[in-house]
Amino acid sequence: MTNTPATPAPFSRIKIRTGALVFCGDDVALIRRDRADSTHYTPPGGNVEDGEDLDVALARELAEELGLDTALAEGGDLLWVVDQCVTRPGPTPPPRKLHLIYRFHISPDVRATLAEQELDELPDGSHEVGVIEWIDYRKTAELPIFPPIGSALAALAGPRAAVANAALDAVTDANYTWV
Repeated sequence: MTNTPATPAPFSRIKIRTGALVFCGDDVALIRRDRADSTHYTPPGGNVEDGEDLDVALARELAEELGLDTALAEGGDLLWVVDQCVTRPGPTPPPRKLHLIYRFHISPDVRATLAEQELDELPDGSHEVGVIEWIDYRKTAELPIFPPIGSALAALAGPRAAVANAALDAVTDANYTWV
């Protein structure tokens, strides 16, 4: 007989998160989350549900967070993959997470219809408010973005520039401290 631990060991579970860099010209949509001890940004997106197609998950998350119908956007190509194994605060052992970062382009007319805030449901049923900010992508290198893609984003030759390597450096406890 084997003993099954009550909670899984850190990084023994793998979650997939789809996210998107939604560009309107040189501006990119990021969600700013203000907390008591920190402020950080994330690309719009979220976890893929069990059995959910990646494209369906991405479209669902962009509709939930931005109010964006991806049929009104151009692109949808996979830009980057980020492997995350970072210890985080809280009682639940952290999962290993693969962040799939896609890229879309929208017109100013579509941008004008999008949400300005995003409500993220917390485990207790309350909500954390995220503010949708449109930031010139070239100014993202020093922003506290998670996953930490700011430097790679700011280094793009342009919003539509090709990337040589879709795999960004892994995020680990050795190179990242959870905020």
